[in-house]
Amino acid sequence: MARARKKELQKGTVPLQEGAKATASDKGTVPGASAAVRKGFARGVGILTLKNLLILLAMLAAFGIVQLLSYLGWVTPVYESVLATICIFIILAVSLNLITGFTGQFSLGHAGFMAVGAYTCAIIVSYYPTTAGFLLGMLAGGVLAMIFGILIGFPTLRLKGDYLAIATLGMAEIIRVVVQNLTITGGASGLFSNSHMATWPWLFFFMAVSILVINNFIKSSRGRACIAVREDEIAAESMGINSTKYKVMAFAIGAFFAGIGGGLYASYFFVIKPVTFGFLMSINILVMVVFGGLGSISGSVVSAVLLTLLTNFFTIAPPLNVFGLFTIDWSRVNMIIYALLLIIIMLFRPQGLMGTMEVGDLFKKRPGRGRRRRGATPEQVE
Repeated sequence: MARARKKELQKGTVPLQEGAKATASDKGTVPGASAAVRKGFARGVGILTLKNLLILLAMLAAFGIVQLLSYLGWVTPVYESVLATICIFIILAVSLNLITGFTGQFSLGHAGFMAVGAYTCAIIVSYYPTTAGFLLGMLAGGVLAMIFGILIGFPTLRLKGDYLAIATLGMAEIIRVVVQNLTITGGASGLFSNSHMATWPWLFFFMAVSILVINNFIKSSRGRACIAVREDEIAAESMGINSTKYKVMAFAIGAFFAGIGGGLYASYFFVIKPVTFGFLMSINILVMVVFGGLGSISGSVVSAVLLTLLTNFFTIAPPLNVFGLFTIDWSRVNMIIYALLLIIIMLFRPQGLMGTMEVGDLFKKRPGRGRRRRGATPEQVE
């Protein structure tokens, strides 16, 4: 009997005795479960948090509204194209924010990873123009972009600041030039596809998955390690954090979702060319990250929506006649207004629209604002 009891204790399968009460340390765990089971259960509970569920419900509400408007015929092809662009740039901005905002690595190579995912997905879909081929192309494009991120990350992430930015920019240009001179990618003319695989539900699905995965990664211990590397790399290493490991990890995850964004771009728009994935694309994505706030996923989402709407407005807006004196052609002055807006943001709010806050932080009560009840201690006041 004692020997059997000893084996049960070693396996961690001893059940609670009848009438025994769970202690405070037993909350959130399975009584009598082994350490591995308790760890896995706690990890699952950590993913299904109230905050994640609220984020998911908000996304589903937005999806339902767009679906309803589309069913009523209010979403024209032009509006659908704008929605697709917003979804793609949200994925790109959030993934770059993981590298630049949360890990502190100044990267200008996101357009290169996007090009890898776009051409990989386009080539696979051209041979297998089915939904399975589309999903295979998306996965292959993301994985191949991640491999490029790891291979490039190991030698370049030893650099810092401007040197890292120049190295990643050179990497993106190398990818673009190689793609431009390959026969399978169509050379400078690019690739043309007749299949329109990336519909609105797929675009929204990949956008939601990207936000949830990166948000959960940041909230995990590995994400906290990346934030520690951003704050002070020397102090983080003195505490036992392998800075190179976590920088490469963030670089790989960001590159993977950049490849996903590129695959969606190739699957929605019928033509992709090497010039699309040039230096200006990397700058546009970086501007969205800085505009929304380095270290804020909500900021990246908001800035991607605002800047994409602003750019499309300038594209389709008719010229404005000012009192018969002169005419403003918005398609020609859009970059000037774009630059002025960024200068104003950097002057009056250099941390970006959201800073390091998320949308949920805006509704939290600030400490010390609560009204003290009669007889209450200072600790009981919210």
